[in-house]
Amino acid sequence: MTFDVNEFLPAAILTRLTEIRVSDPERSLRAAKERKRRTNLTVDGKLSILAADHPARRVTRVGNDPFRMMDRREYLARMLRVMMSDAVDGILATMDILEDLLLLHDMMREAGGAAFLDDKVLIASFNRAGLLGSSWEIDDPVSGASAATCAEWRLDGAKILLRICDEEPDSLKTLLATVRAITELNAVGLPMFLESLPVTKTENGYAIIKKAEDLARIVGAAAALGDSARYLWLKLPYCENYEMVARATTLPIILLGGEPVGDATPFLHELAAGLAAGANVRGALVGRNILYPGDDDPLAVIESVGGIIHQGWNVERALDAQSAHRGRDMDWLSRLV
Repeated sequence: MTFDVNEFLPAAILTRLTEIRVSDPERSLRAAKERKRRTNLTVDGKLSILAADHPARRVTRVGNDPFRMMDRREYLARMLRVMMSDAVDGILATMDILEDLLLLHDMMREAGGAAFLDDKVLIASFNRAGLLGSSWEIDDPVSGASAATCAEWRLDGAKILLRICDEEPDSLKTLLATVRAITELNAVGLPMFLESLPVTKTENGYAIIKKAEDLARIVGAAAALGDSARYLWLKLPYCENYEMVARATTLPIILLGGEPVGDATPFLHELAAGLAAGANVRGALVGRNILYPGDDDPLAVIESVGGIIHQGWNVERALDAQSAHRGRDMDWLSRLV
């Protein structure tokens, strides 16, 4: 079935969000401070996290459509569809998106519905200034939230992207900014999810080098950044011979979701293989290929992801479970209209 964005997220709700931002700009901060947080980061040592920070880097392409993720109504609807599931532990996003979600969380609570961000992990995206296609793309300082922001908003951690291109001296600037960010986050006792990637510059931009030898080498460098690795998680892509990558560190690793291809099934196979590669591979931080799984329902797909991570399902069982979730509870937001 095709997921109907207009049915799930009525336009009137977005109008209300803008009205609240104008009339009561502090409401999202109040909602953050009142939100029920988890006692521990994980409930079983594993994490299934949604990534929703791509547009802040001008990454808006889905398949052949270069502008698909520019539509905030559709993007937000797909995020909410995932976040209503118990199969997802939380979300990584920029502050504008976290604020939208916190407002909707507070509106739902006020209307007698589910306070859906309670006990979810909220992760702030730190650096988005390395805009896609810009001349300074690889120079990527902290440009969003900070450790102080995370503490004030009672968030549960942060994520930072560190692309290492050996031919680009500006990679060093991003590396040093990453060191400062990890150290500052350690000071407030929150985890950093470090996406450290070896890349090469091509005619079409920076391409990730998905070879076990290169990823294992970058793991050794990434794990040593900052004043301590005690709160550090590594976010890495899957590749063949992933056992080599997992053996390069004792730090927990979560897999990144990768490019959207219109069908999440290939990623589910990568996820199952990655989790089997080492005991320190602890889940996934998934984004576009879950939010935009072709005509499928994002809710059905995240249920598969959560089942593989938290229940130990194989891919076949995960795919079989999807039918029970396609199209269910499409009126989840109706009380807000």
